[in-house]
Amino acid sequence: MNASALVPLPVILPLLGAGLAFAFGRSARAQRVVSVVVLSVIVAVAAVLLTRADAHGPQVMHLGGWHAPIGIALVADRVSALMLLVSAVVALCVLVYSLGQGVTEYGPDTPLSVFHPTFLVLIAGVSNAFLSGDLFNIYVGFEVLLAASYVLLTLGGTSGRIRAGTIYVIVSLVSSVIFLTAIALIYAATGTVNLAHLSVRLEDVPDGIRLALQLMLMTGFAVKAAVFPLWAWLPDSYPTAPAPVTAVFAGLLTKVGIYAIIRTQTLLFPGSEISGLLMWAALLTMLIGVLGAVAQTDVKRMLSFTLVSHIGYMVFGVALSGDDGLSAAMFYVVHHITIQTTLFLVVGLIERRGGSTALDRLGGLARSSPVLAVLFFVPAMNLAGIPPFPGFLGKVALMQAGVENASPMAYVLIAGAVTTSLLTLYAMAKAWNRAFWQPRPAEADGWHRDAEDGAADSTGAAGAAGPATDLHRGPVSVAEPEAAEPSRPLQLAMTGPAAALVLVGITLSVVAGPLFDLTDRAAVDLRERAPYVEAVLPQGGGP
Repeated sequence: MNASALVPLPVILPLLGAGLAFAFGRSARAQRVVSVVVLSVIVAVAAVLLTRADAHGPQVMHLGGWHAPIGIALVADRVSALMLLVSAVVALCVLVYSLGQGVTEYGPDTPLSVFHPTFLVLIAGVSNAFLSGDLFNIYVGFEVLLAASYVLLTLGGTSGRIRAGTIYVIVSLVSSVIFLTAIALIYAATGTVNLAHLSVRLEDVPDGIRLALQLMLMTGFAVKAAVFPLWAWLPDSYPTAPAPVTAVFAGLLTKVGIYAIIRTQTLLFPGSEISGLLMWAALLTMLIGVLGAVAQTDVKRMLSFTLVSHIGYMVFGVALSGDDGLSAAMFYVVHHITIQTTLFLVVGLIERRGGSTALDRLGGLARSSPVLAVLFFVPAMNLAGIPPFPGFLGKVALMQAGVENASPMAYVLIAGAVTTSLLTLYAMAKAWNRAFWQPRPAEADGWHRDAEDGAADSTGAAGAAGPATDLHRGPVSVAEPEAAEPSRPLQLAMTGPAAALVLVGITLSVVAGPLFDLTDRAAVDLRERAPYVEAVLPQGGGP
């Protein structure tokens, strides 16, 4: 079988599925079937592409029969196929979770309106960014992400979500303008935007111009990945969205920026002159993010700050530039996509069961819902880097790469990574203790009973808590984020996908050896560049 024919499917299928979902906009069952089938097929296709790329090298599809560097190439090598597979698995779990949420709250026959088509468009943008073989097509993938993510972020139309969405879209547009300007300047300097071709032609560009182009690309990607000092937009944007939307944002969107950094740094700018700058950015991202997490009293905001801080670990690996650092960074990306998504889904369950995500309104959940306590505790310890979880293995691999680098700044980064891990453990332990172990505060419990009474007296979604949020159907009444909502029992349709991702996180420890072997091979390919360039430009990369 010619696996290259499968390469466009992760982009094409979600777009076709989005069209079908719009066509079946009045049929909830049809929308669910289309979305689940499309994402299931993408998981299977990504698995095949990863197997073929690992065994036979990069799989390339030249769209329209126009070969690079003239035409658009989609490339599935070990790195992009691995990212695609993990992202597809996570997206499928998030989708099933959202279906459970919609069915249990609004009934099995409620149409899910714009959510499913937009979610599929988002996945198409993610897939396109991972598979793109030229800079402009990566830009297109980012813009597809921006359009879809803005719709998802503002679902419900509440003032808080519109405000957060406005900040998000303005910041994203600024980074897109920087990225597009960099693409224009790169084309002016080299006459191409094909990545493989650029890896050859950029060598002839004067050093000063090449450095300026590199910094412009890095700035655009750093905004999207929430790297210090361009991270401040994230903690105020993500917590306002519904749990499934926040989960897929936290798991995938920043990692697309990290992937773009890895790809361009290794392929276009090997032996980078800005490694020292990246090390400082990694250190400050880790420390400032985790200090923000420690200061939070809301679980969603705490996780948003830990998301920022752990981006620093990935940048740490990229900054080291060696095979070991790149391999550890890719392993950590896989781990973090899974764990961060899991935690935000579990926080959605906490909000459902406890009525709030504010720690001063939660308590006693370990007694009332021991399953939920386990579902939070395991990924929380994984994120903190407690052995034998993959978070621990990834951090140890990064620190080993830092020791092998042996530069003074590498040792400073190791100290920063250890400090960040300890503070993450403190933040997670504090959240688990207050939400699950300590008894519920008396004032919150009294308010909660009033809210339940109000909800029982109401005829719709609105109760004493005020206006309610509807993930799928648009604005109905909802409470402000800091107010509690009536407690609702957990549903298997929602706990199942969260539990599945918890198991995936644990499984990463079991398969850590083979996974590290794969990322080691991928790191060697990234550093050598030849496998990628020769697959895309079989006739050579000369002028």
